[in-house]
Amino acid sequence: MADATTRTAYRTCPLCEAACGLELTISADRVVAARGDREHVFSHGFVCPKGATFGTLDDDPDRLRRPLVRRDGRHVEVSWAEAFEAVRAGLRPVLEAHGRDAVAVYLGNPNVHTMAGGLYVSPLVRALGSKNTFSASTVDQMPKHVSCGYLFGNPLAIPVPDLDRTDLLLLLGANPWESNGSLATAADFPGRLRAIQRRGGRFLVVDPRRTRTAEHADEHLFIRPGADAHLLFGIVHTLFAEGLAEPGPHVSGADAVRDLARDFPPELAAAACGIPAERIRGLARELAAAPSAAVYGRIGTCTVEFGTLTSWLIDVVNVLTGNLDRPGGVMFPLAAHLRPQSRPGGKGFRTGRWHSRVRGLPEVKGELPVATLADEIETPGDGQVRAFVTIAGNPVLSTPNSGRLDRALAGLDFMVSVDPYLNETTRHADVILPPSTATRKGHYDFSFLALAVRNFAAYSPAVLPADPGALDECDILARLTTIIDGSDTEPAAVHEQMLTRLLEKAAGPLGRDVDALRAEVGGDHPAERLLDVAVRTGAYGDLFGVHPEGLTLKKLVDNPHGVDLGPLRPRIPEVLRTPSATVELCPEPMVAETARLRASRDRRRDDLVLIGRRHLRSNNSWMHNVPALVKGRDRCTLQVNPADAARLGLGDGEQAQVTSRAGMLCATVEVTDQVMPGVVSLPHGWGHGLPGTRMRVAAEHPGVNSNVLTDELTVDPLSGNSVLNGIPVELKPVSASGSR
Repeated sequence: MADATTRTAYRTCPLCEAACGLELTISADRVVAARGDREHVFSHGFVCPKGATFGTLDDDPDRLRRPLVRRDGRHVEVSWAEAFEAVRAGLRPVLEAHGRDAVAVYLGNPNVHTMAGGLYVSPLVRALGSKNTFSASTVDQMPKHVSCGYLFGNPLAIPVPDLDRTDLLLLLGANPWESNGSLATAADFPGRLRAIQRRGGRFLVVDPRRTRTAEHADEHLFIRPGADAHLLFGIVHTLFAEGLAEPGPHVSGADAVRDLARDFPPELAAAACGIPAERIRGLARELAAAPSAAVYGRIGTCTVEFGTLTSWLIDVVNVLTGNLDRPGGVMFPLAAHLRPQSRPGGKGFRTGRWHSRVRGLPEVKGELPVATLADEIETPGDGQVRAFVTIAGNPVLSTPNSGRLDRALAGLDFMVSVDPYLNETTRHADVILPPSTATRKGHYDFSFLALAVRNFAAYSPAVLPADPGALDECDILARLTTIIDGSDTEPAAVHEQMLTRLLEKAAGPLGRDVDALRAEVGGDHPAERLLDVAVRTGAYGDLFGVHPEGLTLKKLVDNPHGVDLGPLRPRIPEVLRTPSATVELCPEPMVAETARLRASRDRRRDDLVLIGRRHLRSNNSWMHNVPALVKGRDRCTLQVNPADAARLGLGDGEQAQVTSRAGMLCATVEVTDQVMPGVVSLPHGWGHGLPGTRMRVAAEHPGVNSNVLTDELTVDPLSGNSVLNGIPVELKPVSASGSR
């Protein structure tokens, strides 16, 4: 029988993009068990190994509970007042002496997994006003933002595959059996893929590795890393050559795309990508003939030399086969906190409003490529980065040539990190400000609900009381904002300013007084009050009583398993923000990039190249301090095809030295036919145990950092995204007497 103090609580899992519901068992103010919420409207009880460890993460003894300040080379625990005074004493002199560009900010992936990240990071970045803003987006997804920006006029208008209704799904560089999907929120993505097959449909995988997803697919096609654009152009060529292209209404530029594709017949595409010409034609015919079809590409198509061109071509194929914005194709979600614009059209999308100081790389979506961060720190002169703010990021493990960045961080005048761990990056910080644990704050997925394959909304209040000695992440970011802007006010002033701005936007269209609306706002926490306004004025909201049946924060709280808002619905032309109010299928930057792709066909292709890989129990670098997620055999191995291993004299379990232009490391060889010949693979996010860190479990399973090998000088020119796949490397055995 359960103890009288045991209770059940429900919340959304914040550990990946799938937005699964969790059922938590709580005893004595501790999460003692976590499993999938079987009544959840979106995930229906699905949970992965990460979600099952939710309570373990909360109780991690290495997790920081109080601020740390560096004194005499050591990090020591201090009060919050001391910590913020140290931040003020470190940041303000740099700002006053050298200007705002002398302070850089880096935003890590976990920011999109918290309400504070969704609400309070942007005001902080605006207050800083630095051109040196960086994020994990440029080692991940920026090519998709850029391609959608040009196509649809809005870099956040990303169509997702309508998994629950499609008949044919083509996946490129995506492995949802391990990652649960990305830029497509789909709880139990593997179950949804199986459902396609059960209803008589198919899904196909194109990948240089035979991933777990590929093993379950109806067909797997090996492809040379980074050659997806050649394959897709071969498909586009076939669609036009065989009269299969049907772009539909609200599309301009199709004829120009046809002209570009003439130079990419399947025979030439096959030579570049390694997939036979007749199979390329077959893919085009099958996508055109299917009752509904969707092409979906993810990190393997973004983190390559032609990442933006590839991302663009994916949606070109979706458009030309008539599968954009229709059930079973790719569609635009509509999240509860967003409100559709009344009519289509807008200013469109552009990049390059400013450029990086050292390498002249263009701004994209308000930030610079993280590949040039070390340049900006190391290179003297006006605008040199002298201070650094990191928020939930570990760029020492996750960015290219990370050894160089690691060394550069040691030379900063000042660094402050908002992070719950003393990790490979924050060990350089002068001040570390740890946010409270996930169980002690509410959760709403601002980012992922806008990418869901079915419209729904869910809010999870805090399931445990606040720790009296901890500080909420919203308060931490608000206090940092006031230090940066020089006001030095309390966080409450920032909370009130943000709420007032939202209410002012709502009051005019409603013909209501701001103070009257404020009296109706629900929520016990600043983030809850902001969410209540956003949801009430959003696409399904009650508009402060105008639509009594509409959504409010209270309605979300009263429905702990979420609120189902129905399948995706067509949104073109409303979603379009291009000047022409059409899908502008052939933007000029893609024309120029196509010429570069055409020229790349003559390159040698006999180099050995490195690609990354994912594992279900990891999320980038931040799941390696949980014993249950790192137990078992070593996952940080160098996968090598048997033919390459024999040619190079490498044996399974032996050590190999891997060298690239950027660096060198040694890794344990795993001989496997899961990788195609000419390709080797290392997982991302390892390389733990550096001096000064405090992550004991991770240090016992350190692995090697694959980003020692990736090259910060090679980026996708349209997005600035780092090239993390298709890195030329050399391998050789390490002798028994050799060393690292």
